[in-house]
Amino acid sequence: MTLFNLDIEDQGDWFQFFSSKFDPATGEIVYEKPEDGAAEFRIRNMAPFWEERWRGRKKQHKMVLNPSTRSMERVGYYEDMPADETQKENDDAWDYAITGIKDAYSAPDVPIECTRENKLKLLDMPVFVRFINRVFQIISEAGVKQKEDSEKN
Repeated sequence: MTLFNLDIEDQGDWFQFFSSKFDPATGEIVYEKPEDGAAEFRIRNMAPFWEERWRGRKKQHKMVLNPSTRSMERVGYYEDMPADETQKENDDAWDYAITGIKDAYSAPDVPIECTRENKLKLLDMPVFVRFINRVFQIISEAGVKQKEDSEKN
């Protein structure tokens, strides 16, 4: 079993919530600017979570025919898990990724607390899913830029 300490303050970066909508002319998502006083969410990259999970799984190997080369090749894969275990693992990943919520309300004067249940409820909202997917893009782009900068030095 892998334990993650969610109480460490620096696990993730704070992002102000920004809305989004589909542009019917282009079919692309248009992201709005965050409003003043918008809710904030502390998000961290899920890569360490998935690396840890995959490390604990047994990999299967099989010899398969590659039709283009007509030779046998060794292919590695992880066995599929039952649907309920897959869903639990995905929920665990989201719980890992969202580490803080500030100034978010479900009704006037009813703050949304940073609990697993509330995080999963937020993920049922398409506008929040678009927000968090964009945040992951930003995190990924920042990581790539940071890696490129370190390689230059």
